[in-house]
Amino acid sequence: MGIKEKITEQPSRYDHLEKMSVGELLQHINEEDCRVAESVRQAIPQVEALVDAVEKRMKRGGRLFYIGAGTSGRLGVLDASELPPTFGVPETWVMGIIAGGDKALRHAVERAEDISEQGWNDLLAYKPTPNDTVLGIAASGTTPYVVGAIRLARQNGLLTGCITSNPNTPLAQESEYPIETIVGPEFVTGSSRMKSGTAQKMVLNMISTTLMIRMGRVKGNRMVNMQLTNKKLIDRGTRMLQESLGLSYEEARERLLEAGSVNNCL
Repeated sequence: MGIKEKITEQPSRYDHLEKMSVGELLQHINEEDCRVAESVRQAIPQVEALVDAVEKRMKRGGRLFYIGAGTSGRLGVLDASELPPTFGVPETWVMGIIAGGDKALRHAVERAEDISEQGWNDLLAYKPTPNDTVLGIAASGTTPYVVGAIRLARQNGLLTGCITSNPNTPLAQESEYPIETIVGPEFVTGSSRMKSGTAQKMVLNMISTTLMIRMGRVKGNRMVNMQLTNKKLIDRGTRMLQESLGLSYEEARERLLEAGSVNNCL
């Protein structure tokens, strides 16, 4: 597929945006956003295949790395960073790597995504093993930093997957488990921070949440291993124990703080 044919670069279905009212703009953005969930639903078999493969490796001590540039990289870092407080897992279980390093989370780093060898070089700092998985995230499916990382990771025996918004991309071809969420042209032509980014966020949530459940970090429908890092979470944990053990609020809170987590009390 040639670069000019990429769906993510095709013209928006809407034109003369600058002449629209605020209400019209919001309505049409929402209309486009409504397409995202269906594109993700169609990709569920691809997501399932990846999660099944990652779970086997994580249960052998493997880690999951997200790697991307720009919006895609930021979304990977976001998802990874939310797992330790939510599920009480080590920061090393799932990690996000972004082209240009942590500076790129807030500022664009010039040409960081254009160096094909740099993604693998960044991964090497974590001493990857064949039990690890690398998930490349790139709406276009052509980002050199991500494609290069997946190619070399696969050559070195790691499990590889990707999330992209175009079909049959170089990134998908390099990946063992490609996930293609074909959301169509963006509302603002080429602005993949919109529908493509939303699809990526949805898929990352699905992958990580399912893995955490399968790794035993949820009981019933509760986050029983969450870190007690603020009053809201302490209150949530206290109410879980009240419901599960029939304790008063004060008794449940005292027991929770002594044990350090809901799971340790059950």
